[in-house]
Amino acid sequence: MSADVNIKTISAVYEAFARGDVAFIVDCVTDDVDWASDTASTAAPWYGVHHGTQGVVDFFQAFGSAMEVERFEPSSFAANDTEVHTIVRFAATRRANGKRSAMNLHHFFQFREGKICYYRGSEDSSLTDAVFRD
Repeated sequence: MSADVNIKTISAVYEAFARGDVAFIVDCVTDDVDWASDTASTAAPWYGVHHGTQGVVDFFQAFGSAMEVERFEPSSFAANDTEVHTIVRFAATRRANGKRSAMNLHHFFQFREGKICYYRGSEDSSLTDAVFRD
C-alpha cells in the first residue's frame, strides 16, 4: 500500500477509537498482530504485549475500563509504504482515582498486505505510573 493509504487507515483507526468502535480497529489488523505499549512498566492494565485480534480487544478493554479520554488529537503523520509514525496530543483521567494525565503519544505502525501487523506506542510512562499510584 502507499503511504497515503496507510495514513488513511490510521486516521480511520483513530476515528474508530474516538467512537469506541473496537470491532472496526480489529478489522484493520492482521490475525497475528503484535500490539503493545513500548514500556518496561507494568503500572497500567493495558501495558504488555498483546498478540492477535483478541489481544487488541483486550488492550482496548483494559484501557477503556481504566481511563476516560478527554483529548485525542493526532497532530502529525509520517509514512512510507509499510510504516506510519504519528504524534497524538492526549489527555485522560483515571476512573478509579480521578488523577489526570496529559502528554504526547508516539505511535508506530507497520503494515502487511494493507493491514496493521505491528504497533508500538510510547508515552510518558512515569506520568502514567503516577496516575496508577493510589
